[in-house]
Formats: sequence, C-alpha cells, structure tokens
Amino acid sequence: MHLSVSGLGRVYPSRSCAGCRARSFATSHPRRSATIHAERAQSLNESTNALVSFSAKNHNHNPHGPLSNLTVAVKDNICTMHLPTTCSSGMLRHFTSPFDATAVELLKAGGANIIGKVNCDEFGMGRLSANTRPFRSLNVNGIHGPVVNPYHSPNERSIPWAERERRSAGGSSGGSAAAVAVGMCDAALGTDTGGSIRLPASYCGVTGLKPSYGLISRWGVVSFADSLDCVGVLGKSVDTVKTVFDSISSYDPKDPTAAIPHTRERAKASAESLLSTLDSDLSDPDLSSLRIGIPQEYFPSELNTTIVTAVRKVLERLSSLGAQLIPVSLPSTPYALSAYYVIASAEASSNLARYDGVQYGTRSPPLPGADKSKPGNVYAHTRSAGFGAEVQKRILLGTYALTADAFHNYFLQAQRVRRRIKTDFDSAFRLPNAQLSNPLPNPDGVDLLLHPSAIRTAPRLDSDAASGLGPYLQDVMTVPASLAGLPAVSIPAGLAADGWPIGVSVVGQWGSDELVMRVGKVIERTSDEDEDYFDFWLIADVVHGLDAA
Repeated sequence: MHLSVSGLGRVYPSRSCAGCRARSFATSHPRRSATIHAERAQSLNESTNALVSFSAKNHNHNPHGPLSNLTVAVKDNICTMHLPTTCSSGMLRHFTSPFDATAVELLKAGGANIIGKVNCDEFGMGRLSANTRPFRSLNVNGIHGPVVNPYHSPNERSIPWAERERRSAGGSSGGSAAAVAVGMCDAALGTDTGGSIRLPASYCGVTGLKPSYGLISRWGVVSFADSLDCVGVLGKSVDTVKTVFDSISSYDPKDPTAAIPHTRERAKASAESLLSTLDSDLSDPDLSSLRIGIPQEYFPSELNTTIVTAVRKVLERLSSLGAQLIPVSLPSTPYALSAYYVIASAEASSNLARYDGVQYGTRSPPLPGADKSKPGNVYAHTRSAGFGAEVQKRILLGTYALTADAFHNYFLQAQRVRRRIKTDFDSAFRLPNAQLSNPLPNPDGVDLLLHPSAIRTAPRLDSDAASGLGPYLQDVMTVPASLAGLPAVSIPAGLAADGWPIGVSVVGQWGSDELVMRVGKVIERTSDEDEDYFDFWLIADVVHGLDAA
C-alpha cells in the first residue's frame, strides 16, 4: 500500500496501517472512536508531513503498563524492527533494522502504542527539519520533504489552510513536535544534539525535554555526534513527557555512554534534598526555597523583543510564588556555537565514514566509463549520491577539523571551550555535579537557569532565516546545555507579536531532571490560558472536513 505522506505530491512506500489510535484526537473529539483510520491519519499528515511511515498494527504486549493509554511516535533515526529507519537519507532509504532500540523496547514494555516513524533532518543534521528550502525547490536536508508547522495564529483563522503561511516546525525533531502538536500522538521520541528537541517544541507550542546526557540509552540510535546525542521526549504536557521519560530512563549496559546506577543515585539524592523543600501542591506552589538564575548572555541583541516580554511575564509569575531571581553570568557562552559545530561535525565525519555502499548504506553503481580501479572512486560516487548537501558539508568540515594541520587549532580548542562551558555551569549551580569524583556544592549558586528557548518564532519556509547561516544561528540558546550534557525542558510561554508560539527553557544541573520538570510544570500551570493557543484541530477540520463523519 502507498500513502502520500509529504503533502507535496511525494508518494512514500510505507508499512502502512489499517488504523492508528490517537488519544489526543479522541479527547478533542469525544464523539469519535479512539481509533483513527488510515484515511483520517493520512489527512492529518498531508497538512504537516510529520509521519513518514505508519505501524501496520499495535505491537503492544503490555495492555496494563504505565504507557498503555498513550500513543507514541518515534523519530526516524531511532531503530525499529517493524518500521523502516531511513534517517531521512537516501543512504538508508531501504533500511529496516533487525532490532529495536532500547528506548523503543522500553516503550513497548510499558504498553505504549507506537503509531509510526516521524520525519526529521537527514541524520539529525539541521534546525528546520528538512525545511531549508521553499516548497517549490528541492530539499537538501531530508528525502521525505519538509515538515510544516501545524500551528496557525489567531488572525489566520478565517483564511483557508491552503492559503496560510507555511512555517518551519523546527529541527531536527520537527516531525516529532508537529505530530504531537496536530494530535496524531500523545508523545514522540526525538533526539537532541544541539537543540533539536527544544527548538521544535518552542516553534510548535509543545513541551520538549532533553534529558541529562546518559540517562536514556542511545543503543539503537543512529549516531550523529556520540558525545552530544540524547534521546528525549516531546509531549502536549509536562505530565505526559515525565510519564514517558520515567519509563525509558533506565541504565542500559549495551550503551557505553550510559550513566552508571551509582552516578544516577548520587544525582537523584542531591536533587531530592531540594525537591523536598518545594511545595508538592502545584495548584498553589511555594517556591520560596528556589533560586532561579537568569543568564545574562542568553539575551543577545538578535533576540526578538516580544520574546523578552514573554520571558519577563514567566519570571514575574515565578517571583510572585516566592522564587528568588538572580542574575548570573556564563562567560564562555559566546564561544559555544563555534565549539559545537567543530565537535559535532568532527564526530559526524567519523560516524558516517561507515556508509560507503559496501559495509553499510545503499550502493550507487558508478557511472559508465568511471574509473573503478580505485575503491575511493566507487565510495565517493555512493556517498555523493546517498548523502544530502547538508550532511556532505558537515562531513567535509569535520574531516578538516580532524586533520593533522587543523586538529590542535580547531578540535582540541573546541574541547577546551567545552570544558570551560561545563565549569561555568558547575560554578553557577548550587547542586554539585554528580559526575565529578569529588563534587563540591556551591551554597551561593542557583538551582535552575531560565532563558528563552529560541531567538525568534518559527521562520517561514521561504524566508531568509531558513537559508544561509540563519538555521545555524537558531542554536545559540540551546547549544551550551548540550555541550555540558545538562537537562533542559522547553515549555510553551504564550504568543509573540506575530501570533506564533514562544518557549522558555528551564536548565538544571546534571541529573536534576525531576527538578527541571517540576518547575516546568509550575510554569505550565501558571501560564495564561489562551483558548486559541492549542487549537490545532481546526487545521484538519477546515481542510479535510473530518467533522462531517
């Protein structure tokens, strides 16, 4: 069976479905069954291009598990044995994994209904989720086409969907964010290397968690940058995100980068001392024991002024609940973006070297008359045909950074910057870093940091911000926490002047994921309610007439 999932006329052969259940859709439409038939799911997907393949059936072996009431989508760079794992790359166009990633195994063990795989930038390399070219042009960040942000601003309600402006869903986990936002699923797994969960969450108006590095197993995740990649969760609410996180954040001996149980327990005990002082009644919380740092370097001149206004409102609400707001400085932050792209590209060039069409990846036969006597010529043709322009660019950059002439000036220098960034965070936080052998608490430090998730709202697909250096600059707010391996959650915080969603990020010390989500829940509860804010359903209803059923 073939389903058109791109919304642009592309037809993608999927392991498609007789139907897929979506609790969010049923909640918004109580008169409908909890099962969405393939035709309705396809109708929703044609507006966003979020899903690239659908599950043929529910492989739920635990109907009474903690996730049994949740539908979950999985990013296309996380291995699944019943669905293709293409990484949105021509190199893996026909690949289906013989095993499930550990995170997927744990989802199934918890009873989750996995509805399908979601679109992403090629190998997770991008900020706009395959959206770096307008609709009329060839896309360079993924073979499945761009993901369209399902949100629409209140002043567009009377405009037909086909005539509304198309904006980015963010990347590289834009498909995960869009699938949650439009109601195809309750939660979605994504990966975050330098902001790939938090940016889409901010752009689409959903909650996105990048956990502490090493808490969720990376086994079965196709690597981009091993020292940065994190599996995370996007959902409609903090509660949903936490439910999924609690089910998949266990130690995995198959993952060599996984945090060992002793380190996990030490971090949990350290954070528990602070959690116990917070009022557990979130309907009227007491935050008098909480010290929230406001990093001065996270308010650059490029930051949209209406985003500053929204962040200020969040801070005012937290202050009214007793939280102490303290300005802090993280002086190495301006160097974070440069260090990130050197480190990430270097690791990517090493990880992607295996895709040569012989060991791994789809082989492209050399052109007639090509010199086949040198293996390098055969490899080069396959890699040029299989990798998109963005991936090729980062491989070239990373390979150069690892050459003998550039290694000390680029790669080692970037690692020194990374160490300074970690030191900055450790000096700012009151909680000690449980990863250190002899961590020292800082009684004058803060418990959390709060800052905008992005410097602007979602850019138009055909705007200058979606080309050139624009997508790379979007990472400036998210990269530091990734380099330090810290937990960070993006929470919706209202609308900007253009009517599009804004997110604020809460960042904590390594291992304080529970504290980060607890405060994120307070922000979620105290944010001004806007009836239009989460009304994504009008998109599907107006375009496809689903209410006529």
